[in-house]
Amino acid sequence: MSTFLPASLSRQTMLERLSNETFDVLIIGGGASGLGVAVDAASRGYRTGLVEAHDFAKATSSRSTKLVHGGVRYLEQMNFSLVTEALRERGIMARNAPHLVNNLAFIVPRYKWWEGPFYGIGMKLYDALAGELNIEKSRSLDREETIDAIPNVQQDGLLGGILYYDGQFDDARMAITLMRTAVAHGAAASNYVRVTDILKTNEHVTGVRAIDEESDTTFEIRSKVVINATGIFSDSIRRLDDIAAQEQIEPAQGVHLVLPSSFQPGKNAIMVPHTDDGRVLFVIPWHDRVIVGTTDTPREKAEIEPRAMPEEIGFILRNAGRYMHHEPLLSDVKSVFAGQRPLVHPEGRSADSKSISRSHEVFVSKSGLVTIAGGKWTTYRKMAEDTLTHAIPVGGLPDIPCRTEQLPLWGVGDGQEKLADLRDSLHYYGSDATLVQEIASENSSYAQPLHPNLPYCGAEVVWALRYEMAVRLEDVLARRTRSLFLGAEASKEAAPLVAKIMAEELGQDDRWVRQQLNQYATLADGYRIQSKT
Repeated sequence: MSTFLPASLSRQTMLERLSNETFDVLIIGGGASGLGVAVDAASRGYRTGLVEAHDFAKATSSRSTKLVHGGVRYLEQMNFSLVTEALRERGIMARNAPHLVNNLAFIVPRYKWWEGPFYGIGMKLYDALAGELNIEKSRSLDREETIDAIPNVQQDGLLGGILYYDGQFDDARMAITLMRTAVAHGAAASNYVRVTDILKTNEHVTGVRAIDEESDTTFEIRSKVVINATGIFSDSIRRLDDIAAQEQIEPAQGVHLVLPSSFQPGKNAIMVPHTDDGRVLFVIPWHDRVIVGTTDTPREKAEIEPRAMPEEIGFILRNAGRYMHHEPLLSDVKSVFAGQRPLVHPEGRSADSKSISRSHEVFVSKSGLVTIAGGKWTTYRKMAEDTLTHAIPVGGLPDIPCRTEQLPLWGVGDGQEKLADLRDSLHYYGSDATLVQEIASENSSYAQPLHPNLPYCGAEVVWALRYEMAVRLEDVLARRTRSLFLGAEASKEAAPLVAKIMAEELGQDDRWVRQQLNQYATLADGYRIQSKT
């Protein structure tokens, strides 16, 4: 890790660097793809800048199923290369970010005799494709073992189960960790900086014009190569470069419901192999809650805050309920969140998003704009490496080898090799956890919980402001902590306390507090189950 470490992470300092320096690589987009490219580029020694129009991981990258996985459903599609690549990256991700990734056992319940050999063979193939990076061997469970592993499983007709392993993580916290890693290696990065135009010299892309959404100030950023890593919004950036650029991204909406832990007590997850639309469904323990999802609904328009449709919520409850003894109801849902996957469809829009490849693609325009699209969280590192392979010749940069395969991410201390200890409430801070605890000792109120039903304290709010570039109330409640996702109503109730802490730390007045609370209340209401559904 570089010795570059500011006493605090000042957004203003980042803005000054972005407006005054000339970069080798400039990335548009602060989600998994963009932040991954920033880590790769900065760690190679390239002068690296990154801008995000909203907050880091605001869109798709904070709304995943929270899995680091190879994708068992792609085995049935015979897409072995995609599975093999993802399984390899799963192992690398766990090794490079042990404070954020943990192993998770999945059980596939069996109700028909043929499901035993069918899924058993499939999981053995999954093990084999993972090679030396496999977590643990899959195996068959009898009826009693299956009930012990997933106590709320539907027991009528249950024959047994198949157990296999994958990884789990906190997506938004991983995004913040990537940002910290990139900055530690010298990158300049800022949220709430929206690109309004692509700058060119002799018809070649040489930078962008952007606006700081917080101060309403416009400035230019110069770079040898510009990378478009805006996910579902990739086409809009491509059209800034070329007004005639054809649409290549087809958003597909995935919805997840968050339930109390009683719906899957214990540490194991359920993989539901059969749903109404042919997708698999997951029931996953996460932060003392249970996440159930996901759907796959084609959408015509990319949205920064997509909303779950009643039919999607019904789909999840109906299909999950078939495998649960205690079935979830609408009234049980603590939060519902929707994200849109940036599926690449170079040959035009498709009616069936499940048929579109989940692989990533890199495009280079005639003027040299490099676009990375598609893919998934698990393969973010490989996506970044492939992107720079295309970007280096475009920018005329020296061909420096990629370092990220063996690069520990921010928060990995010396000798820290074990996976996350989920019993430690601050485990996702890694080696910074002791510093968060020191903040709690500054003020007795910082050590107090933000809410009885949320696992966070005031010190985490202060830490987010000082070291994680949180700017708005939403940043803290949705992504620096995961309060909004763990309980929309509880997060609304915690909001006044969080806003008060933020105002004191940032020197803001009562007007700012009221504005933030009003904006957050509107946002949080969209994560609650509405009575009309």
